Amino acid sequence: QVQVVESGGGSVQSGGSLRLSCAASGYRGSSYCMGWFRQAPGKEREGVASIDSNGSTTYADSVKGRFTISQDNAKNIVYLQMNSLKPEDTAMYYCAAITRNLASWARLRPGFFDYWGQGTQVTVSS
Repeated sequence: QVQVVESGGGSVQSGGSLRLSCAASGYRGSSYCMGWFRQAPGKEREGVASIDSNGSTTYADSVKGRFTISQDNAKNIVYLQMNSLKPEDTAMYYCAAITRNLASWARLRPGFFDYWGQGTQVTVSS
């Protein structure tokens, strides 16, 4: 059973930075895709960024140039570095995983991911 656990959320002012971490365990295969998603109150869950076992990354247009996803394969941790944060980035952030690679068009779609963390709150004040 794959498990993912997020950490690193918090409250920052507009323009600030946060780094989220996602620790994955329970999977020893070579193919996977890990994604970060977010959900604000009253809104649908949306994809933010993803990275796969080939190192391919995908970003939502709203975060390109501000967020960076990376992974530490030795530690099985995926990071989301968030810079130049805006109030509209305020949401619960979730890490998710699937034990195979995804086509590029699917990498930010929540329905394709099987394993989810509990989420970590990010609040950006103006």
